[in-house]
Amino acid sequence: MFGRVPTWVRSVHAALALLAFPDAVRAAGTCKTSSTSFYSLCAMSTIRHSKARGRVYPGSDVLRFPVPDDMVNWDAPWPEYGPVLHTAPSVLAKPVWADPEIGSFSPIFNCLDGSVDRRSHEGDYRVEDGRPLNPHGRTGLNGRGLLGRWGPNHAADPIVTRWKRNSEGQRVHHPVSALPILQFISIMRKDCGEWAIPGGMVDPGERVSVTLQREFSEEALNSLEASAREKEQLQQHISQLFSSPGLQVYIGYVDDPRNTDNAWMETVAVNFHDEPGTSVSLLPLHPGDDAGLVSWMDVDSAQRLYASHSHFLETVAKNRHAHW
Repeated sequence: MFGRVPTWVRSVHAALALLAFPDAVRAAGTCKTSSTSFYSLCAMSTIRHSKARGRVYPGSDVLRFPVPDDMVNWDAPWPEYGPVLHTAPSVLAKPVWADPEIGSFSPIFNCLDGSVDRRSHEGDYRVEDGRPLNPHGRTGLNGRGLLGRWGPNHAADPIVTRWKRNSEGQRVHHPVSALPILQFISIMRKDCGEWAIPGGMVDPGERVSVTLQREFSEEALNSLEASAREKEQLQQHISQLFSSPGLQVYIGYVDDPRNTDNAWMETVAVNFHDEPGTSVSLLPLHPGDDAGLVSWMDVDSAQRLYASHSHFLETVAKNRHAHW
């Protein structure tokens, strides 16, 4: 991102290596955690499967086949099920981040397929007629939609927070809950206009720890367009933040509107908290290419966010004894 990798980047990556996946896995209603030197929570089975069944598929006028709640499970007999086949033209154009169509190649599912990780954080998923099946059930749409990979599409979401403070520097408490208010860095997505955590896709062969820092720097601070002097300031503050202990709040399936029967989003969400307000809190925010706007936003249950991001923030707020 900055050309030759300087010492500060290596030190940040070393600290973030503690987050290399997977440190916790959700499977069969249990939470498995490994021994790590950073804080790890395992958010359990509260991820819904509703946005992945939205009537109109994002970025198109394609209508999903309606899937009622009682027919989501693949084990529910439903001979009348007729999902719509749709893969976006941008995916069929064969960009470097996308798989070819099945038939022209043979992906190896539920394992590391070359540099592409086709393992799910939720355990092995079904494969029928050479195609993977969404582990959370039917979506009303076959193919890959806007997603590049058959099966799991891995992302990483860095949740950067601070305490909301008044002009005297004191924490602001919510008038109803009386708990201190957290703020997080949020971007407005250009594709749908919804506010979201500034995350992104894990590149083939890339460690999640590297993705977390890269996506935050590019989407919230627009580091790619920064001048040499600005990059130096970014380096100092980002190093201070990302060398602090990270709190893994979620790993697994995401209820994303882009999900299909054969392709779905999964993520690792990690909270980095600027406790004293002296690292990224001091930096001006600049949206990157994928963001329309970027802002510090209060963490509040009334705030509508993209995909499963409200669930991630609820976990952060409760762990830090903040207002939700």
